[in-house]
Amino acid sequence: MANVAERLAALSGRALNYDPEAPHPPEQGWQIDDYCEPLPREAPGPPENGGTFTIAQTLLREYKVADHDVVRAYYDQTAPLEGRDMLLELRFLFFRTYAGCRVGEVTDETRMIDRQPVRVWGWPYRTLEGHVEQGEMSWEVWKWLDTGDVEFRIHSYSRLTGAANPFTRLGMRLIGQRQRHRYLSSACKRIALLTAEALRGRHPAGAQVREAVKHQIEPGVK
Repeated sequence: MANVAERLAALSGRALNYDPEAPHPPEQGWQIDDYCEPLPREAPGPPENGGTFTIAQTLLREYKVADHDVVRAYYDQTAPLEGRDMLLELRFLFFRTYAGCRVGEVTDETRMIDRQPVRVWGWPYRTLEGHVEQGEMSWEVWKWLDTGDVEFRIHSYSRLTGAANPFTRLGMRLIGQRQRHRYLSSACKRIALLTAEALRGRHPAGAQVREAVKHQIEPGVK
């Protein structure tokens, strides 16, 4: 773990390896991915204390939905979410590579989409210098306030860089998109399963949210 700690500490001085404000068209090599996973419904209106929305929020804040067989994340759990550096260990069979990311702006707002109000909370992580890819992955939980429907949504865009060694670049070209699909599909299944288990009292996220509500603090804040 000492090597991991050193790698994580080294991320603090790194810049992003792309411009998040620039367009990211597919014709310039950008891969766009969008996923949407229905979660257990709530009653219409604002998110319920200890309900689906706040449980999913806690799971996302603490990065509990990642499949450890594909991606493992290391970060300072005492650091604020926004601006947090994350070291990702990308895994496939014997293949391992480390990648640095930084959490961007946290979204917490109500939007109007097709005249329907939806509460949105989430955050993106963005690739840093030295990452084998460029791009951003956004994790969000949505609640449609007029129906009570709750969803987990992922939006990402990415492309390979020339920063990695030739073996890593070849490996990413051969298995990158397949692994990304596996990772994102698994994240959707995991958050649905963990949220349902937490609602039934079978996952600690439920107890954590209920304790946060009892003490009137934001779920997931350390």
